[in-house]
Amino acid sequence: MNDTYDITIIGGGIIGTATALTLLKQKSYKLLLLEAESSLAAHQTGNNSGVIHSGLYYKPGSLKARNCAHGREMMYSFCEEHNLPFERCGKVVIATSQDEIPALNLLEERGIANGLAGIKRLSSGQIKEYEPYTNGVEGLFVPQTGIVDYTAVTNKYAELIEKSGCIIKKNSKVISVDIKASELILTTKAQKYKTKFLVNCGGLYSDRIAKLCGVNPEVMIIPFRGEYYKIKKEKRYLVKNLIYPVPDLSFPFLGVHFTRMINDGVEAGPNAVLALKREGYKKTDFSFRDVLEMKFYSGFWKMASKYYKMGLLEFRRSFSKNLFVKSLQKLIPEIQYDDIESGGSGVRAQALDSNGKLVDDFKIVEAKRMIHILNAPSPAATASLSIGKTISDMIIKRINEEVI
Repeated sequence: MNDTYDITIIGGGIIGTATALTLLKQKSYKLLLLEAESSLAAHQTGNNSGVIHSGLYYKPGSLKARNCAHGREMMYSFCEEHNLPFERCGKVVIATSQDEIPALNLLEERGIANGLAGIKRLSSGQIKEYEPYTNGVEGLFVPQTGIVDYTAVTNKYAELIEKSGCIIKKNSKVISVDIKASELILTTKAQKYKTKFLVNCGGLYSDRIAKLCGVNPEVMIIPFRGEYYKIKKEKRYLVKNLIYPVPDLSFPFLGVHFTRMINDGVEAGPNAVLALKREGYKKTDFSFRDVLEMKFYSGFWKMASKYYKMGLLEFRRSFSKNLFVKSLQKLIPEIQYDDIESGGSGVRAQALDSNGKLVDDFKIVEAKRMIHILNAPSPAATASLSIGKTISDMIIKRINEEVI
């Protein structure tokens, strides 16, 4: 514990590594990154659908909208510079009934406000020019959307920061934080580390890390499992690129959709079912601590009373392949039960406030000698370099102000 680091980042996902990368581009800080797992990108980063988002869905002026617009192009440039496989393939968003047209109109307005040049309104016939097997009354084509492997991106970030002097310690879960007058002492099972500044990019555990630091996060992380099915190889022709439904814009999930992956596979999903464990990748995963925390959090019951019908539907769909297929058939009527097989799953760290509101934007909280990233769901991977730049600018400003 003799060395003191200038900055320590907790969390080796795409946001933690991107923040380290942007920091080291600005100054040669003595930097430490602590990751609880044995590999980087082990949770949200490595278990998403691999989409480079356009910025279509987000309220103009929000952190999501601004960072997605900048981060999307930064991501394409980064992948091109470092020879990482990616494709700017575009996507279609499909209204399957007249009832969805008002929401489609709002999406189009948001897309234009967020600078999406070339966004195109589609008639029923025009939709089939992009996705011949779909069923829709109207749609949007968004050319800026793409696909990539975010684990590969994170590993490239890590390679670059290590070359620039950042120390990465895996299997290093932080179990306590001792706040001293001029430094913080972070304790893992194996070692203690001294640091002048702390950045919490802990994802599923970001609220608990904030509490370790004596900071009230004002939110609780609620885990939502997203389950995927894979389209069997002989049926992949049904999906050319990316096919999305019109989402319920009052809920921060995009609905079950079809995604062509960078490895040429095709996935269908994810749903969004409440997980009973923060790392609840399987239906049977359960944590007494996680469930009790939710039970005694007032915001959880307020959320439950508001979304219980949707929650029950997601729960039923999680246990019924037939219901999942029916959701898919709204977009592609031809898809059948035997055309899909079980795929992977991911868990989304969704911040929930005490009023029962699912936090819709990125949430960043500052405290003395530390910054906490408390809500960074989609499109955080797309926007990672932009978010990293935002965080690093905040850090540098704080360091200068606090003279450490």
